Amino acid sequence: MTAKYNSYSQNSPVIEQLCAKCVENSRIDADLYAKHQVNRGLRDLNGKGVLTGLTEISEIRQNKIVNGETIPTDGKLFYRGINVTDLISGFVADGRFGFEETIYLLLFGQLPNMDELMQFKNLLASYRTLPKNFVRDVVMKAPSEDMMNTLARSVLTLYCYDTNANDISVDNVLRQCLQLISVFPLLSVYGYHAYNHYVRGKSLFIHNPDKNLSTAENILMMLRADQQYTALEAKVLDIALVLHAEHGGGNNSTFTTRVVTSSGTDTYSAIAAALSSLKGPKHGGANAKVVGMFNEMKVKVRDWEDEEEVKGYLRQLLHKEAYDKAGLIYGMGHAVYSISDPRAKVFKGYVDSLAHEKGLDKEFALYSLVERLAPEVIAEEKRIYKGVSANVDFYSGFVYSMLGLPMELYTPIFAIARIAGWSAHRMEELINAGKIIRPAYMSVAQERDYVALKDR
Repeated sequence: MTAKYNSYSQNSPVIEQLCAKCVENSRIDADLYAKHQVNRGLRDLNGKGVLTGLTEISEIRQNKIVNGETIPTDGKLFYRGINVTDLISGFVADGRFGFEETIYLLLFGQLPNMDELMQFKNLLASYRTLPKNFVRDVVMKAPSEDMMNTLARSVLTLYCYDTNANDISVDNVLRQCLQLISVFPLLSVYGYHAYNHYVRGKSLFIHNPDKNLSTAENILMMLRADQQYTALEAKVLDIALVLHAEHGGGNNSTFTTRVVTSSGTDTYSAIAAALSSLKGPKHGGANAKVVGMFNEMKVKVRDWEDEEEVKGYLRQLLHKEAYDKAGLIYGMGHAVYSISDPRAKVFKGYVDSLAHEKGLDKEFALYSLVERLAPEVIAEEKRIYKGVSANVDFYSGFVYSMLGLPMELYTPIFAIARIAGWSAHRMEELINAGKIIRPAYMSVAQERDYVALKDR
């Protein structure tokens, strides 16, 4: 393992003093935000996102207007105008994988016909390779315990292997995006294997991708020592990738992609920035929190069918008396949806099937019970109740645990899916290139005179 190059303890007194000074002189009076009508987090007082752009890539619907009044409704998610529920139903009915078709739809604005889809899959398969010795010289060197850092470092290093890295013409950027989409599973899985070997001392194995397999199948095949997986496992993972592929231009990592793209920078830098955003626990790391919460719940709650006992644990969570004491029931609630998250609704049925295959029906029943009881408990405890429901992270972590995916790969799996949306938004931003995205900040500092060093 690579030696750490710094040590906080060596400078802790100095750092503590500087930190205290930084906090003291950086704190802004919260009342000033209201006084100057600042939409913190680019949201209005009702939590609605401030309109900052236009897109045709995806749409989120969570309410309707009735007699001039906004009424919350069951959430709906559209990719290029097509309801995601219908998209998934279509390829599931045909018994095929849908993630590659979804990538095509997001990037090119229409569903491919049979020949177009086959050609596109072959193109992705041809790109599913890394430069010579890249795994040895980059992925295996300086393994990180956080796969998102490994992934971002690998993406930035790929810049060095691209002879047209800085060319932001549409055709070149499309080529770069398709290549990155194709190698994200390799970078993620190989990064984990390197960490598992060099840091944890486990056996090292590297499986080459199979050009005849889907993205979901390749992930499972490359991850597992025996390369084996069931049809249902691959099917559920494929659906998870489709549901995570895109979620409007306003989510943090996609907005990051558009902001950085608007500066005219290269594709590798833009995608690395998006990865850095997704790494944040407020964005891409929520499903791991859900799994951790349920692991504790399964120990502390003796009878998983006792509603009062389960409610008691949920109240402990809200009272900051359980799990990480953050006062949250992870997987419940969303910044946009209130009545229901369509991704969670679509996912739940397939999660049920996988749980049955794995012999985890009791665990699934506990998840379902918490999904039903949590809104009631939140309504009772929080008093101000705008509606809350299970989000996609509520079930995705459970799915990944049933698939045997290590927790270190939960957020990278999200990235493997979401780079499809990032790429579509990068292309859209370039095609409709306007001004660099530059929001305004108002200074509330008081003007003061300069004081010479000898007089301070």
